[in-house]
Amino acid sequence: MTTSNGTTNLNLDWLVSVDDHILEPPNLWVDRVAKKDRDRAPHMIKDDKTGMDVWVYDGKKFPSSGLSAVAGKSKEEFSPEPLNYDEMRPGCYDPLARVEDMNQAGILASLSFPTVTRFCGQMFMEASDREFGFTCLQAYNDWHLEEWAGAAPGRFIPLILIPLWDPILAAKEMERCAAKGATTFAFSENPEPLGLPTIHDKDRYWDPVMAAANDLEMVVSMHVGSSSTVPRISKDSPFLANLAWGATRTSGAMLTWLFSSMFQRYPNLKIALSEGEIGWVPYFLERAEQVLDKQRYWIQRGAQWSDHGNNDLDLGELDVREVFRKHIFGCFIEDHHGIASIAEIGEDNIMCETDYPHSDSTWPNCISVVKKQIEHLTTEQQYKILRGNAERLYRFTPAQPPVLAGV
Repeated sequence: MTTSNGTTNLNLDWLVSVDDHILEPPNLWVDRVAKKDRDRAPHMIKDDKTGMDVWVYDGKKFPSSGLSAVAGKSKEEFSPEPLNYDEMRPGCYDPLARVEDMNQAGILASLSFPTVTRFCGQMFMEASDREFGFTCLQAYNDWHLEEWAGAAPGRFIPLILIPLWDPILAAKEMERCAAKGATTFAFSENPEPLGLPTIHDKDRYWDPVMAAANDLEMVVSMHVGSSSTVPRISKDSPFLANLAWGATRTSGAMLTWLFSSMFQRYPNLKIALSEGEIGWVPYFLERAEQVLDKQRYWIQRGAQWSDHGNNDLDLGELDVREVFRKHIFGCFIEDHHGIASIAEIGEDNIMCETDYPHSDSTWPNCISVVKKQIEHLTTEQQYKILRGNAERLYRFTPAQPPVLAGV
């Protein structure tokens, strides 16, 4: 909005979160598959032994972790023990209740990853019947677009899943969902632990997916942990040590993409690194420049190192910082060190997140937590971080901020 004196009036009272989570409602799949298939689609039962709500699919049971639904609880109440849906805040699984919680926390719009399917739909890839798994995956995408995002237009950035096991089919699903308004899809930070080729695969396994993303301008959204692995410092290192060390997965994803040929071959491709924080970015960009400067020549000559891997990247054209600036976006919840490094990371490459309703979440103090970290920046920089960068990256126009009671 432009004021009468020609200056821009930027609303800093709301943020766009690019990483939240959905606890899927129990009726999601049974309402969308054929009646004959309801018992083999993901569905919820009460476990006879524990009395707990449990998802059942493909002969396996999936209880909900209490750490995935802590919204409304104090830190002292957090627990990984399974949680029933009637013990959760409705905003965990109901879109309209979620909007009420968003309003309370200053969240204008939200991008939400799935839960029971895991962050990039691994559950369907691991199914014994992948054809039916794809049916269930499409049901999830349609539900997300129509009933989650569709419940409150302009409040949710829709995120779809792809069949990781079939890149050609995945590209078709991306096209189908793009026609319905999707602008991003979930992908693994490291497909190898899932039994899939990496993005460096010599046979270019992922090319149909990345070509579609390039042409459709769909953002590749990679949530930390989407490789279904937890980094471990050692076999007996404490959980808290491993959790604090977790950004190594995200830095590894950034580096493997920087030194791939994906961005050279697909110039419109953009990736977002969800829940990885950003304070490590300046160091790894610097280190990437150092190794490129020292090692590029023997690689360009074709010299071989037994384990240096396949790479068709043109190192002569590689500018690490330019590639980062054009293609890679970091996301943070609380990262004062990262914000202090904004000049090195780039004000156009940072987005905020709230992780609702997980145990890292800042809800219900989301807007105040972010603003406290960025209040020393210019108004324009604050606006970019709070919402402008996300709106631009995901080509998303949010709804007008609601007028809250008593405001």
